[in-house]
Amino acid sequence: MATQIEIAKHLDLTDRQVRNLLSDGVLPGSKGRGGFDVDACREAYIRYLRGLGNAQVKPEAPPGEDGIDPLVEYKLLEERRGLTAAQRISVEMKNEVDAKRLIPAGFITFAFAKFIPAAGSIFDTVVMTLRRRHPDLTPGQLDSINRELTKARNTIAQAAERLPEWHDEFIDQSN
Repeated sequence: MATQIEIAKHLDLTDRQVRNLLSDGVLPGSKGRGGFDVDACREAYIRYLRGLGNAQVKPEAPPGEDGIDPLVEYKLLEERRGLTAAQRISVEMKNEVDAKRLIPAGFITFAFAKFIPAAGSIFDTVVMTLRRRHPDLTPGQLDSINRELTKARNTIAQAAERLPEWHDEFIDQSN
């Protein structure tokens, strides 16, 4: 007859592994205090190992090796914290937009799309208006004015395309 610790030494296992094998019914129980039959335990353990080799017995996975991350609860909590923080930031930004202290980039693009055609139509009529109001202007002077207006019109038209570039420049300068 042997104790649980003696059985563990005999089978070259830890005391904990012997306890797990006892609770799983792999090893026979003791008959009183220190009453483990060494031969019966050895034979039961050999049958268990043979069953593992033949895939008849499913091996017991040690804690953490059962495919479940032991830190899963911690990681889930961290993910929830991150999500909560992102939601808080989103709500704060929406509140800033509603209070008109923050302007979304999409609105700026929308505003340019409204402004550019209106400015373009004014530029188109400037030369004709100047010709009517100031008949003393020479065709060369009117052409010069028209070229400058065309440059201004092109600059305004390109502004919508350059918004992302200007935004990056603004961010760089504000940091």
